Amino acid sequence: MAHHKSALKRIRQDEKKRVHNKYYAKTTRNAIKALRNATDKEEAAKLYPGVVAMIDKLAKRNIIHKNKASNLKSSLALKVNQL
Repeated sequence: MAHHKSALKRIRQDEKKRVHNKYYAKTTRNAIKALRNATDKEEAAKLYPGVVAMIDKLAKRNIIHKNKASNLKSSLALKVNQL
């Protein structure tokens, strides 16, 4: 257990950030799943820009790696174009 006031504060901050990051990562994963399960091309094309924005935001904030973000966007673009 931490003994310094600053270390206790850092623990509180880290927990708050962890929960915040987990929420946005999970929300994005659900949006990706919805896009992958879309069967209509128009529906998928409508969802795609929003999902890409969410992925970019996660990468910008270092919640996911930028290369992972690129791979996700690429695979989703292929999926949308194949419909």
